[in-house]
Formats: sequence, structure tokens, C-alpha cells
Amino acid sequence: MYLKPLQIGNVTTKNNIILAPMAGITDLPFRSIVEQMGVGLVYTEMASAKAIFYGDEKTNKLLNTKGENRPIGVQIFGSDIESMAFAAKEVSKKFDIVDINMGCPAPKVVKNGDGSKLLQNLDLVGCIVEEVVKASSVPVTVKIRKGFNKSNVSVEAAKIIEQAGASMITIHGRTRDEYFSGDVDLDAIKKVKEAVHIPVIGNGNIVDEESALKMFEYTGVDGIMIGRGAMGNPWIFHKIIHYLQTGEKLEKISNKQKLETIIKHIELEVEEKGERVGIPELRKHLACYTKNLQDASKVRVKINGINTKEELIECLKEVFR
Repeated sequence: MYLKPLQIGNVTTKNNIILAPMAGITDLPFRSIVEQMGVGLVYTEMASAKAIFYGDEKTNKLLNTKGENRPIGVQIFGSDIESMAFAAKEVSKKFDIVDINMGCPAPKVVKNGDGSKLLQNLDLVGCIVEEVVKASSVPVTVKIRKGFNKSNVSVEAAKIIEQAGASMITIHGRTRDEYFSGDVDLDAIKKVKEAVHIPVIGNGNIVDEESALKMFEYTGVDGIMIGRGAMGNPWIFHKIIHYLQTGEKLEKISNKQKLETIIKHIELEVEEKGERVGIPELRKHLACYTKNLQDASKVRVKINGINTKEELIECLKEVFR
């Protein structure tokens, strides 16, 4: 009933369960792990439009898609219209969808007028979306929050975004000031869904089968996007898809299954970035994978002192034994 393909402009996904773009998290190795769980669409980490404009090599590496399933979305952020249009033109040459970040709450992003800060200037929102749509050769989507501070501007913003030519909107049901605390405002998401005609994706606090179903049932959204709920738990996508198809829950993931996935993640990360860069970048993932284990804090301390793939795998085999 709720699980179905999404039509995003001229792009059709196999289902409407989406991995959210997350800085420092949704790199190629993690996306590859998630894609094996049956997800319909993944997005890259957010990439700076100005960095793309100036040909920054580190940013270009974020956009590697080697061996990935299609479709793949790329997320760009910025508030400068010229660089956003340039970036959209460039990334649309290799991605299937271009997403504009208008929801990031991070201080270093907001202080430059980017991310969720754009929700305080809806005229600029419209201009950016319009120019990005013109420049892109693929459909453009936009991710927003309910608002920047206490003001809920999501419906007005969504109408402007639709009018400017976007093919889909994702709304996180919190303001920037709320960051990730408190309950998600499902009513705000529902009102956005009712206000526009393009697909609307619900985001925020989807952590299991029940919260996924509630998002669909209460808001009527066309799909759901999962971010933090997937950290250390890429199986969430497979579980939710199975639940929406059958109404039944899958058994709890065994330690053996967890270990197999974690080892695969480690191997992909090291293959992509090498041990010197890949191992330290894995630590935030490993902290999530091991969060509920006995003596988890001691495990994290031990993991954080390891710098080689083989030693890390052996340590984790011992931990999960």
C-alpha cells in the first residue's frame, strides 16, 4: 500500500525509501552497503557549490560513484546563485538527480547563509531553485526544514520551490533551532504534502518499522527519507521494506550478520580511501555499530587506538564473539 516506485521528473526509483545525504557519513562505501539493503534512492554527502566552482579536489572525491546502482542523487549547498548554477550543471553530467540543501543546521554552514539559513530569505530560495533547475540536465529536488527558528515557513517555502521547477521536496519536521531534539512535527509535513503537487518526502525520527509506517499513515507523504536512523543500522531499510510489504517484522539482526556487514564496510572504506584516511573516518560509523554492546565505551576506546584494517577486523571479531 505504501511501498511504491517514485517518479521524480523523468527518473523512476524502484521504491520510495531513501537514504538521506549526511556530511561525513553517506560516502561511497556506506552508500554501497545501504544499496544492498534494497533502498530506492541514495544521496551523496553534501558538496559545496563554491568548492565545485573552484575545482576543489577533495570535493571532487566526494562525488565518486564507481560501481554504484542507479539512480544516485547528489546534494549541493550554497547561497550564491552563480556557483549553485555552475555546480548543478557540472554534477548533473554524472548524477541522476541534483538536490539542494536548504535544511542543514550546522553553525559553519549557517554562518555563511547556506543550508537552513536560506529559509529566512524565501525570495532567494526561489531564485536559487529556478537557476539550478535551468542549469541542471536532470531533475532537481530540495531538502528543507520546517523553518529556521520558531516560525514555520515550510508550506510557503514548498510552494515557492514547486513554482521554481523542483521535482520533489523533502521536509524534516523540525526547525533549525531544534536541530535533532524533540518530536518531529508530523502536522507540518502533512501540510506541505497537501500544499503542493510534486512528490513530498517525510524525514525525521524514522528509526524503525513503526515510525516509518506512522510517517506514511499520518502525513500521506509519497516516500520517507532516513538519515541518523541508518547510522550503525543500515539494515533498517531492509526491515522497513519487508514490513511495508508483508506487515511482518524480520528477526533481530544477529551478531554474525552485523560483523559480516561491518567487515564489508571496513574493506570498502579502505579500498576507497586507504588505511591512513579510511580507518579514522570509520570510527564514527563503528561507534554507532557498537553502541548497544556490553562495555561499548571501552570498545570505542580500543577501536579508536587502531590504525590498520587487519587489527581492526580482528578486534571486532573478538568484540562480536
